[in-house]
Amino acid sequence: MSSLSRELVFLILQFLDEEKFKETVHKLEQESGFYFNMKYFEDEVINGNWDEVERYLGGFTKVDDNRYSMKIFFEIRKQKYLEALDKHDRSKAVEILVKDLKVFASFNEELFKEITQLLTLENFRENEQLSKYGDTKSARAIMLVELKKLIEANPLFRDKLQFPNLKSSRLRTLINQSLNWQHQLCKNPRPNPDIKTLFVDHSCGQPNGARAPSPANNPLLGSIPKPGGFPQLGAHGPFQPAPTPVAPLAGWMSNPPAVTHPAVSGGAIGFAAMLKHPRTPSAANPSMDYPSGDSDHVSKRPRPVGLSEEVNLPVNMMPVTYPQSHSYPQDDFHKAVARTLSQGSAPMSMDFHPVQQTLLLVGTNVGDIGLWDVGTKERLVVRNFKVWELGKCSMALQAALVKDPTVSVNRIIWSPDGTLFGKMS
Repeated sequence: MSSLSRELVFLILQFLDEEKFKETVHKLEQESGFYFNMKYFEDEVINGNWDEVERYLGGFTKVDDNRYSMKIFFEIRKQKYLEALDKHDRSKAVEILVKDLKVFASFNEELFKEITQLLTLENFRENEQLSKYGDTKSARAIMLVELKKLIEANPLFRDKLQFPNLKSSRLRTLINQSLNWQHQLCKNPRPNPDIKTLFVDHSCGQPNGARAPSPANNPLLGSIPKPGGFPQLGAHGPFQPAPTPVAPLAGWMSNPPAVTHPAVSGGAIGFAAMLKHPRTPSAANPSMDYPSGDSDHVSKRPRPVGLSEEVNLPVNMMPVTYPQSHSYPQDDFHKAVARTLSQGSAPMSMDFHPVQQTLLLVGTNVGDIGLWDVGTKERLVVRNFKVWELGKCSMALQAALVKDPTVSVNRIIWSPDGTLFGKMS
């Protein structure tokens, strides 16, 4: 079995355990032979479930594999034999002797004869070596200590006693990433796809019902280009790593990542259809059941007050996540300018509000921040940049600031030596 197939078994084991399929978990542990669950083994020994003890062990070793394995099986069968004698169940003891213990006669015939002679005693504790045998519970506990030492020393159990360190719900995370990837490949991706099966690949049908803004209901954007530029899946199946981080699906995971938009340079903002896929959120989403193992992909940049970067969706909806950057053919972009907004300084970054998609946040090369309503061309908020103690700044920064005297935003600026230059208001 390949390394990836082996790891897949561990993911399934984690999933079964999280879903409380206890019997199935241990059956898969035994059949795969990848992980020996010592806690489960201890419980079965203490409870005297000897058939299950041997069945579980059989997935990892056989009686004649090595001397450690032989000793493990001998101690278990000897304990089962002594318990039958202690209950004065002679027929059961004879059955164990013939079916379970006779196999050891070829390795140590004298020991087997001594065990057989215990049948002739009214109380096997009359045998000097068994005189300190206590009750069943204490005898099992003492034997278990010996068994654990033998298992840990047995080379066949090497690397099988420790479960891999996995983030919770790892299999769910991978399925979530796969669904997001499939959705990115859709020709007509819906903003809130309702994915109801994992049996076949997801594919959005022809759009209908509620959908993202289109030329019919958003005159600013014009026609939305067809998605393109997504690389095809590799030839190695589902174990190929995803080329771009994807967001968790609602109901499976949490923390959908923010989507940033490309920077634009120039003194005025030429606003055409700069987004291939405007985000369309839905209703508020309750807390998620499963934490994401890949939440580190979420953008760490600061968020302006009142402009949330998270889009919450209902539990039965799947959030649409698009790669944060793509190379689109030049012909895909609109060339007609729909709005011209005069910011005053050269814009360096722009970001649309995830809910109110006509709100545009603009940052400039000199630190100005502006909030625009692109529908009305109204600038709602403006904050300028103001520098304290200009003389302590670098010459390049001083020259840039002198060229544009409109600077007046208060933002905290620190020099390499820790000097405070400015402050954001």
